[in-house]
Amino acid sequence: MNVTKGRRRPPSADQRPNSDVAGLAARKAAARLLAAVIDAHTPLDGLTDNEHGHPQYRALDPRDRALVRAILVTALRYRLTIAALLARRLEKPLPANATALSHILHVAAAQILFLDTPDSAAVDLAVTHAKSDPRTVRFSGLVNGVLRAMARAKAEELPATLASTEEAPQWFATRLKAAYGAEKTTQILAAHRLEAPVDFSVKTAPEGWANRLGGIVLPTGSVRVERLPGPVTELPGFAEGEWWIQDAAASLPAKLFGPVAGLRVADLCAAPGGKTAQLILAGAHVTAIDASRNRLARLAQNLERLRLTADIVQADLLEYEPPELFDAVLLDAPCSSTGTVRRHPDVPWTKSAADVEKLAALQRRLLDRAVSLVKPGGRIVFSNCSLDPLEGEDLHRAFLAEMAGVIDDPILPGEIAGIDAFLTPRGTLRTTPADMRLGAPGISGLDGFFAARMQRAG
Repeated sequence: MNVTKGRRRPPSADQRPNSDVAGLAARKAAARLLAAVIDAHTPLDGLTDNEHGHPQYRALDPRDRALVRAILVTALRYRLTIAALLARRLEKPLPANATALSHILHVAAAQILFLDTPDSAAVDLAVTHAKSDPRTVRFSGLVNGVLRAMARAKAEELPATLASTEEAPQWFATRLKAAYGAEKTTQILAAHRLEAPVDFSVKTAPEGWANRLGGIVLPTGSVRVERLPGPVTELPGFAEGEWWIQDAAASLPAKLFGPVAGLRVADLCAAPGGKTAQLILAGAHVTAIDASRNRLARLAQNLERLRLTADIVQADLLEYEPPELFDAVLLDAPCSSTGTVRRHPDVPWTKSAADVEKLAALQRRLLDRAVSLVKPGGRIVFSNCSLDPLEGEDLHRAFLAEMAGVIDDPILPGEIAGIDAFLTPRGTLRTTPADMRLGAPGISGLDGFFAARMQRAG
């Protein structure tokens, strides 16, 4: 279909479709937020925060907010598949400045191809949306034709397109292949298309909580459910503080210290507090440090629900001076978060290779500082949720080679239950979404994580 056909003068305000059309506000919000992610590289979580998110999102009722989030997650998770199917319906590519039109089409296509919205409703609302915007009104006929043709052909075309599409922007796919090879990259990208299961770190009796929550106990000790059986706050054990939600991979770094009972441990960049809670339960006296006041407020709320206590410090880690050195330090460093794409499909579209390089440089400075906070002979665990070796294996190797007074402390096979499959030959830990296969795709996988253990020379 030719995008240059059907030009006409934009309608006046009183001629535009009524904005009160049922479902239209949600679709407009979805397109606006998709533009913020793709065009302005704004993280989706911030846009859809119920208190501080985008005003257009916060204006919606809870049901429409849930719909908007489902549309956005789907549109991002399958962005290149959607783009390929749209391209088949167009005689020529959309103009470079037709981003508003592109987002309307992607929002509708996500519903037609992957969600339960009736095709006719998705098409009609997209057409109404196009007519209501001066930038897209002249393309309303194209929107109608393209989407109806896509709906008719989806049963035939969608499976083949999914099988032949590499669901990642070029920069991300290139770095994954360089790190993991073509076959493992294909497995990782396939996992990214699936909704992640939900993992719980429990205080006690994982088998009992697996039964109560309708899940299984993982080899690492976490409890996993394929889908939440209800609102988190209404699940058994929430009000009593018996568990917290934490991906199985994220629960591993805190275990690398070994016994910590009675030790003074610093959890750097600590919020939202899952690792802090693990260390407290293991008997450590924990100082939780983070630069963000808001994130520390969330950490404090989480610890209060869990009935756990830590010393909470708001500070810039690069300037923080403790009254005395710690026995051990955990640095779960800020990173590109490319290991969390299953949960955050916006990440490859809001980050770039340049971001990975900048974050790796920041992590190196933070790691230098972390070493200075631990006593001679004390352990340092460095971790992050990136899949990129530049933020993990390469950084660790360079740090050991260049930093005097720090020695490697490799993780040994059999040392910690359930993690041998994730140990590298150098004794570091590496997980990917393609790991921990448990038979059914819906309960398999875990976040991508890197962790290494070191010791300050004594």
